[in-house]
Amino acid sequence: MWTRSELKARGKAAFKANTFNCILVALILAVMFGSSTAGGGGSAYNSVSNGSDFSTSLMNVWDGLSSQARVGMSAAVLGITTSVGLLGILLTFFVFNPLEVSCRRFFFLNSYSPANLDELKYSFSEGRFQGVVKTMFFKDLYLFLWYLCFIIPGLVKTYSYKMVPYILAEDPFIDYKDAINLSREMMNGHKWRAFVLDLSFIGWYLLSALTLGILHIFYVGPYTCATDAELYRTLRQQYVVAPDQA
Repeated sequence: MWTRSELKARGKAAFKANTFNCILVALILAVMFGSSTAGGGGSAYNSVSNGSDFSTSLMNVWDGLSSQARVGMSAAVLGITTSVGLLGILLTFFVFNPLEVSCRRFFFLNSYSPANLDELKYSFSEGRFQGVVKTMFFKDLYLFLWYLCFIIPGLVKTYSYKMVPYILAEDPFIDYKDAINLSREMMNGHKWRAFVLDLSFIGWYLLSALTLGILHIFYVGPYTCATDAELYRTLRQQYVVAPDQA
């Protein structure tokens, strides 16, 4: 049975053996999924105050418009909002999700020996793209439906499907149902312990916030990604996952 200290020690060692590449790949994941804690907390009051002044000015402009102009402006805002939302969805499905699989593959391979940044192209070549997009789409869809039920079931299923990107990183041609079921089996009996593993980094996240995200970029991000890869490496030993040697 694995322990947190064991996984974190192995993750830290893998990170230190390939420091620059791990920082870069973890930064890509942070930018895509907003896991970076970078930001300026000290300007929160000014932001709220300025936002209130802007809203007041906008309402004054709105009151001065004719009804026809208001309809036109509403349609324009709705069109822009819809376009931005659609673009975000397309980017997630066709860029971010495949790139996540490539990043997880990098950290998995890096757990054995220093990995190359060429792994970032993995999901986009050799006919792998379609299978990766399809499986990640269904994973996200199932998670979305679970979160509609309630937060707790959604959180549980988040950990149930945690290994899907790693499974795809080894076998991008696996059927999406098999990938999801395999992840559920691998995480059976490990979800709570994986949750506690994530919680064990909370001190580092607080320190990252104090450094405006700088510590997260250069240490905490790659450290946690490497540790997650060690968890997959440990759990996969119980299962047969056909690796893609292409």
